[in-house]
Amino acid sequence: MTTTTGIPTVSGRPPAEFPRAKGLAALLLGVTGLVIGIGVGVRWLAAGAITWESIVAIVVFSGALVLTGWGVIRATDGMTPIWRAVAGFLLAMAVALLVWTFTPAVIATRVPPRDHPAGDFGLGGHEVHFATADGVRLWGWYVPPPDGKVIVLRHGAGSTASDVRQQASVLVANGYGLLMTDARGHGRSEGTAMDFGWYGDEDIAAAVTFLAQQPGVDAGRIAVVGMSMGGEEAIGAMAADDRIRAVVAEGATARTDADKAWLEDVYGWRGWIQTRLEWMQYTMADLLTGAAKPDSLASAARSASPRPILMITAGEAPDEARAAGFIAAGTDNVTIWTVPDAGHIQGLAQDPEEWEARVVGFLDGAFGRHS
Repeated sequence: MTTTTGIPTVSGRPPAEFPRAKGLAALLLGVTGLVIGIGVGVRWLAAGAITWESIVAIVVFSGALVLTGWGVIRATDGMTPIWRAVAGFLLAMAVALLVWTFTPAVIATRVPPRDHPAGDFGLGGHEVHFATADGVRLWGWYVPPPDGKVIVLRHGAGSTASDVRQQASVLVANGYGLLMTDARGHGRSEGTAMDFGWYGDEDIAAAVTFLAQQPGVDAGRIAVVGMSMGGEEAIGAMAADDRIRAVVAEGATARTDADKAWLEDVYGWRGWIQTRLEWMQYTMADLLTGAAKPDSLASAARSASPRPILMITAGEAPDEARAAGFIAAGTDNVTIWTVPDAGHIQGLAQDPEEWEARVVGFLDGAFGRHS
């Protein structure tokens, strides 16, 4: 038995450095193809978006599977069976880790098209359109306020305004005006989607400007209520726009890697590794989008002070409460309510009476009661 690079090889076989180099190159191409295939092909087809992009991505995914397998074989060529098995396992784990890290960046920046049915969602009101500062035309459903107070309602990642119609019904029933919007690139809004919420500042600022121009709206009583990504957008937009009087953010956890710093304190070395992987993920997303990478939610919450923020977290997802606690640390304007036994953004479904009482009470307190 001989050795060429410190790894035992089968005796009598020539060195295999060149085949190994080709194998490693194939693995890099394979990882790229798998990320694209899952992030666009598999995800888009699962969402019912059968387009030429999703079909091409599925073809790329199929080829990437073959290329990855071939790359593992070639990269371990010339090793003894035991070393080949070990190296093959480690390479497969590395491929899985890279795909797991980078695929969310593609998913966040290549969102499948999704429409929603026409109609008033049982709210009354009417359809509106308005433009952002960078020229993107957004869709909304507007219910004028009875007494001046009005809410911008934002949905979560990969969804549309129709997915928050239950929250909309509660707000309208309690006397609030409402502007329920599709985020850019979602539903009926134009533009390119970014499901980490990095366009939220521009979109919500445009919504607030639209509302401030409507008759019957009290420009001093505009708030934002957001679910998941929408909650993260709301906190960020509040820091950038002092016209927003209050924010309710349900299921908001992170919009940059800086928001994940708490992982190291909770999970030790595993958290340390994950924060580095999160940095890689958000850096990749930054390369794939035209949106500017925003400041952390913690920084935004501090900048928004003293205007109040209510964060609602899921009792069945303890990391949501941990993330909210990290965001609220060092602030005097953030209140956290954890809904027992609730899943992600399921506070209203889990405890509708308490959700209504908490949210309406918070907003009324923020606006000040008017006779």
